[in-house]
Amino acid sequence: MLFTAFKTSSMQLNNRVVMSPLTRSRASQDNIPTELMAEYYGQRATAGLIITEGTSPSPNGLGYPRIPGLFNAAQVAGWKQVTDTVHSKGGKIVVQLMHTGRVTNLANLPAGAEVLGPSAELCPGEMFTDSQGMQPHSTPRAMTQADITETIAEYAQSAKLAIEAGFDGVELHAANGYLIEQFLNANVNKRTDGYGGSIEGRNRFALEVARATIAAIGADKVGIRLSPHGVLAGTGTFSEVDAQYLALVNELSSLRLAYIHVLDHSAMGTPPVPETTKQALRSAFKGTFILAGGFDHSSAEAALTEGRADLIAFGRPFIANPDWVARMRSGTAANNLDMSTFYTPGPRGYTDYPFAIDSI
Repeated sequence: MLFTAFKTSSMQLNNRVVMSPLTRSRASQDNIPTELMAEYYGQRATAGLIITEGTSPSPNGLGYPRIPGLFNAAQVAGWKQVTDTVHSKGGKIVVQLMHTGRVTNLANLPAGAEVLGPSAELCPGEMFTDSQGMQPHSTPRAMTQADITETIAEYAQSAKLAIEAGFDGVELHAANGYLIEQFLNANVNKRTDGYGGSIEGRNRFALEVARATIAAIGADKVGIRLSPHGVLAGTGTFSEVDAQYLALVNELSSLRLAYIHVLDHSAMGTPPVPETTKQALRSAFKGTFILAGGFDHSSAEAALTEGRADLIAFGRPFIANPDWVARMRSGTAANNLDMSTFYTPGPRGYTDYPFAIDSI
């Protein structure tokens, strides 16, 4: 089933293979996508659907060095190179809108930007900065209602710019401990107003972002990525997590969102998302359902055959194998990953991985 065509609410995909969003830090210092990025994504256009690396809808969300943004004309022009290249090769591509919230250091933000979060809770750990090396996260300012309203508007405007840039849609990043999940997670969100303190309160920001983005570009062009039971960036499980995500997905289904993308990090050593949780979310959502996390060809086929998902997302295999779809189809061995080049500038470890002879 993996290599059969699939129709979402707005896209005809050539196969059921999704390229997961993968931060690669190859944008310019001004967070503008480059020709090198267009080459990288074009090499991988045989995926049924490409989801781009996390892309900030706001200067405040540029938490890492050299990640792209999508909030000005130069960034739209840069991304247009990418979408044109992917479409010229018959692929489909959506942009993942990722606001990092408290997961940043001020050294990574442009002048005038600030660190925001649902609460003034410091994210544990450190992060890399180009100017100062490893640094602790910066303490966020708790968002006011005005901040929340402005940030939601930034997501909606970024979605409009995504369509202008030629994307087939957007994915809201509500996983991995970034801003939307910071509101969703009871260990991070300490608010006592209408955006915290209960399942409904913690879900509110995610749903308001979804509604605003839908109003901007249409529900059939909006997906969302979730990581219930995730532990990244100081999140972690909590007592109401399953009930909360089920309530969230029921609401998203009623909004007729294009897809839900559920990530399980257990292949990288974290606690697994319970199968019962995945099954409950699958049953609750009436649109396209994507699973991600440690799949190979065999386990992907099993998940599709058993009806656990409609599409399967692969992450790291696409880093080292631009022709990952062809390699799975033919049984060709994968290239070895060079982890030292995951986030470094330039083509090394980015566009220089070889294609298999039989996949060219």
